[in-house]
Amino acid sequence: MSIKSLRSDRSGEFLSNNFNHFCKEHGIHRKLTTPYTPEQNGVAERKNRTVVEMARIMLQMKGLSNDFWAEAVSTSRPTEHLTNKDCYE
Repeated sequence: MSIKSLRSDRSGEFLSNNFNHFCKEHGIHRKLTTPYTPEQNGVAERKNRTVVEMARIMLQMKGLSNDFWAEAVSTSRPTEHLTNKDCYE
């Protein structure tokens, strides 16, 4: 399976020359959302929110500081799809 189209916001990483070149090289059609309208990319925004909530809860439940934020985020990303539970269950 290959990516044919990609919708993204207008943040710097999606507007860089490297990313533009990558998309052209791989035949990916880019669709940029209107500035300041996250609802145009609702699925991605909601997924990111879920990951952030899971990471925050992991740190709170274990009494860890935000120094472990990166580890909590990377742990929550691969596990969220393995359960049918939300981050509070």
